[in-house]
Amino acid sequence: MRIRCPHCGERALDEFTYLGDASVTRPDPTSPDAAGEFYAYAYERRNIAGPTQELWYHQAGCHSWLVVTRDTRTHEISDVKLAEDVASKRIKSTAGAA
Repeated sequence: MRIRCPHCGERALDEFTYLGDASVTRPDPTSPDAAGEFYAYAYERRNIAGPTQELWYHQAGCHSWLVVTRDTRTHEISDVKLAEDVASKRIKSTAGAA
């Protein structure tokens, strides 16, 4: 598997470190059910067969955090974005909804 870094171009998998699911949102620690929400956040994950968004760190390159959209059935990568761009977009969409 090869990942196309937005800064460095296509690189071998061994240059990257996998962190996990990029679609998970950290719970609010001040929530009345914070303990239950953090339990679900840490231990109750979906194991999707198909396209997922994952966090990868380019450790042997530019040191960027990336959000990689990968099909878990075929390992085909359909999209790679900088994690900071994805986070900024989520913040803007959340602020617009409030």
